[in-house]
Amino acid sequence: MESSGGSVIEIRFHGRGGQGAVIASELLAQAAFLEGKHPQSFPFFGVERRGAPVTAFTRIDDAPIRIRTSITAPDIVVVLDAGLMRTINVTAGLKPDGLLLANTDKAPDKLDVAFKGRLATIDATSIALAHGLGTKAMPIVNTAVLGALARASGVVSRDSVRKAVERFVPAKQQANVMAVDDAFDHVLTLFSASRRRHTRLSTPTRRRRISRRRPSPSGPATRSTRRAGARSVPSST
Repeated sequence: MESSGGSVIEIRFHGRGGQGAVIASELLAQAAFLEGKHPQSFPFFGVERRGAPVTAFTRIDDAPIRIRTSITAPDIVVVLDAGLMRTINVTAGLKPDGLLLANTDKAPDKLDVAFKGRLATIDATSIALAHGLGTKAMPIVNTAVLGALARASGVVSRDSVRKAVERFVPAKQQANVMAVDDAFDHVLTLFSASRRRHTRLSTPTRRRRISRRRPSPSGPATRSTRRAGARSVPSST
């Protein structure tokens, strides 16, 4: 899909209420804004209750974005709860050369999906729990997922995600930044599902255990901006 002056990158997030899918879409947009790009993020809510399916969207372009419709043919799909893949067709409309990133402890070639493009997985749940983000019943996985997304897609840099977390997450900033870093270092990517060969995208320190250092106490990355419809993310300055 084209916007004025360039080709827009469209990302769709699937999660459950309480996991931080909407915050993830907003933080991604802020990270893109910090890189001088033009972002837009907006949620779609069905039944607004904890644990209910939630969809959120982010668009990123080098030029101003003038469209305000839902994303039906995304370049990237991010799934914060792999259980949704059993009941929702999360890859609906995903471009053949697109990327599917899922929060799961499975390797990409073990995902039960028909999509044949790029697959990536990250155990964001374990990372979130290691850093005290959320509870065992409802871990807050959004910042970990964004760290994995930065590495697997390159749509924004890790530094931009870290800066967005530091600026816009009101609580447990250190823990959330560490979650970004751990996920960036541990994401697994399968470049073509048809080839069924995956690669660990990681730094040479990837074999270290996920850090369980305790940051200063406060709270996980929760919604800090007011809910709105389709909008471009404004400047934070």
